[in-house]
Amino acid sequence: MPAGFPDFRLGSVLATSFTATLTERRGDAVERIPTPQRLVDWLAVSGLTVESCTTAQLELARELRESIHAAATAAAVRDALPASAVQIINDCSIRGRAAAVLTPEGTRRWRLGSASCVEDALGVIAADAVGIIAGERDGKLALCASPTCQAAFFDTSQSRTRKWCDMNTCGNRQKKARFNANQRKSPRSAG
Repeated sequence: MPAGFPDFRLGSVLATSFTATLTERRGDAVERIPTPQRLVDWLAVSGLTVESCTTAQLELARELRESIHAAATAAAVRDALPASAVQIINDCSIRGRAAAVLTPEGTRRWRLGSASCVEDALGVIAADAVGIIAGERDGKLALCASPTCQAAFFDTSQSRTRKWCDMNTCGNRQKKARFNANQRKSPRSAG
């Protein structure tokens, strides 16, 4: 990846990984797809390769991302889904032309429309969001316990009690802060 851009946070759930292209939403926000080419890069590492992306398509992608985040957050706290977010997710899902295909290895891949356009890839992401928000997949939506993050994530752990969107970032940061606070409270004994 080109220098100067933050790494992508990739999870096992496409829709919530997509919302993680904007992190630290309640702190110093980090935009992980600041340019059309970075969206192309993210789509490629997510198995949705497209040839190019325009500024308008990047804006559409960000609009979908924020709609998924709003709907997933509402679902996680059992609030009513925002009508405008639902409309954008549905519009993107309908607009896309992609098909699930079976590989010789027995895995599912997405085949985008013949033009391999961004709208097709966004349709796949929107359809994934519909599945998790509608409760069709095994898991539950939750919000990251980090006060600066609060990202919606899809918890597929056995107990469904995961606290962090990503243990290597938010979880680790919180554990370090707790450790440092405990160190300050209990001075070391001289010996």
